[in-house]
Formats: sequence, structure tokens, C-alpha cells
Amino acid sequence: MTEQRGGRRGQLASSELRPGWTTGACATAAARAAYTALLTGQFPDPVPVVLPQGRTPTFALTAEAQGEGWAEAVITKDAGDDPDITHGALVRVRVSAGEPVGGVGFRAGAGVGTITLPGLPLPVGEPAINPMPRTMIIANLRLAAGLDAEAPDPDLLVTVGINDGEQLAAKTLNPRLGIVGGLSVLGTTGVVVPYSCSAWIDSIRRGVDVARALGHHHVAGCTGSTSEKVAREVFGLPETALLDMGDFAGAVLKYLRRHPIERLTLCGGVGKLAKLADGHLDLHSARSQVDTRFLAGLARQVGADEQLAAAVAQATTALGAVELCAASGIELGDAIAQAARQVAAGVLGEAPVAVDVICIDRAGTIVGHAR
Repeated sequence: MTEQRGGRRGQLASSELRPGWTTGACATAAARAAYTALLTGQFPDPVPVVLPQGRTPTFALTAEAQGEGWAEAVITKDAGDDPDITHGALVRVRVSAGEPVGGVGFRAGAGVGTITLPGLPLPVGEPAINPMPRTMIIANLRLAAGLDAEAPDPDLLVTVGINDGEQLAAKTLNPRLGIVGGLSVLGTTGVVVPYSCSAWIDSIRRGVDVARALGHHHVAGCTGSTSEKVAREVFGLPETALLDMGDFAGAVLKYLRRHPIERLTLCGGVGKLAKLADGHLDLHSARSQVDTRFLAGLARQVGADEQLAAAVAQATTALGAVELCAASGIELGDAIAQAARQVAAGVLGEAPVAVDVICIDRAGTIVGHAR
């Protein structure tokens, strides 16, 4: 599959979604092209690369340049049919020879961030070029040079930049994770699977890692900006203790099961947390729905009569059901929060994590709490 230079193709049917390439794969291709030019004076176009899992795609060059002791190549990222904000971004890699770095060194160019907080896979001060992209780049530089397995890595400096990366990074979780100045160069396989949401889930995991490294004893998994504001106001949590959970409650719980923090608050809209209460770990509207019959059962458990329970079963939203019950003095919101807390505790298993749940309405008013 060849990297595309221009814009996105027309949207395909869901069964024909086109995969794309990660920034790490694009940086690998650009680095190999630049190093080949440094060795031979010629840029390969398209440039072949070897990626994990045996993939051997080729990428077309968008731009190229060469000077004394350096060469630079640019690849336009094609994310396929995934709604990736870096689709169409220009990934720019300069390879400089003769740098006394004892092998291959990496530098953040314009638009690539720098690590400023502990807990990420790289030390503070390093460019945000993740370990797997570094491995892919080095492997392909060695292939370009024809080195055998016993030969040492060449002394090279690889500078990776992304045009407009700092502006794009403002739309990601990078600032919260302590990655400043631009985007991260990501990818474990080199391939972007459409709508896999792997980058979001990875950001959740890195958020937990940063919180642990900073010594936080309490984090909040929040479904959106309103719930983050509530968690801040109720608990006084710093930004680095807030996990942008979105719809991925399961991702938060499963990662904390393996990497525990003493206390977790789940805070979100009552509709989403009603799904968690019903056992759903993916809270997206396309993958789980509020079951008002389930809510009617909860209402009965906390004192609703059959007439009120029937009304709850006919409600069109979880919030509507909560408001019906509140008018009769029945705390359905607390019952939803308690049921969600029980599901969360079940996923956490034996992990030493105390969990509480806050349900809110659209305005951020707390309508349910389970401690």
C-alpha cells in the first residue's frame, strides 16, 4: 500500500474502512529515505519500509532536500478512514551524519513535543518519539545501510518534526500528560485501524502512568469537560489527576486493576453511568444503550411503587427517569451510582483501589453519588 500525498478518499462503507499509517510509520519512511539519500545522493521514491508483523509498505515522498552532511524527507500522513486529527499532516525527518551520539540519537523538530513529566515511556527531557517508532526507525536505517546483525548502529542524529504539530497537539491530551511543544510520534504496529480508538485508550493509560509517577493517591475518570469541572470542584484534584475517560470506562478500570491507585472517582453524565450500572464498559451510544427497564428495577429497589416504576420504564432518558423519581422522593440517581460502583469494583477485582461514583446532569449538578 502506497502512502497518499493528498487528501482523504471518499468515505467507504463500514465493512470497507481503509486502514492508514501512524506517525511512527511515516517518520520511519522519511528517515529511511533521507538516510538513503545521505548514502547514495538519491532519494528513493516511493520508499520501502519494513514494519512490525511483517508489513512492507511503500510511501511516496512529499518533499526532499539535501545539504552538507544532512538529508531531509517529508511524508504526508494518510490515516485511512480513521477520524485522526493528524490525517494529512506533514511528517518531516532530517538525518545528519557524523554526530558523536554513539549510535542513533533523536531530536524533536518543530511540532514534536518534549517530555516534561515522569511516568511516560521516555525520560523527562526526551523528545516525544515513542520507543516503538524509534525501534522501527533504527531498524530501517540499518536496512538502508545494509548492516548485518553484528554491526553497530551508525552514528546519526534523527530530527523528527510535524508541520503545525504544536497547534494540533492542543486538541489532544498531550498538554495534560506533560508533553509540551507538539505532538507525539506514536504507533506500535505502524498501522492505524479505523475507529479503533487506540490512541484515546493509550492516552488514558499514559494518564494513569503520569498520575502514579507524580504520587497522586486519587484520580478521577471523567466522561467530559463538565464532569472534569465537577471533579475539580468536589475534590480539588489537579489536572494531572483527571483522566479523560470519554466512553472508555473499561479501559480505565482494567488498567487500574494492573496499575492501582488508592482511590478512583468515576464522574459523568447519568446516562453514561446508567450504562455502566447495567454492566456495559463501553459507554458509546453506538455500542450500548440505556435500558429503562433496568432503571425501573433499580427504582423498585429504593422504594418506588409499581406506578412510578412503570413510568421509569417508559422514560426516554436516564435523566428523565431520575427526575421522575426525585419528584416522588426516590433517589434513583444514588441507586444508579451505587450499581455503577459495584460493576466498577467487580472489574477492579482484588486491586487495592477504592472507587466512588458521581452522576451529573448536563449542567453539572450532582444527581447521584455512591461513596
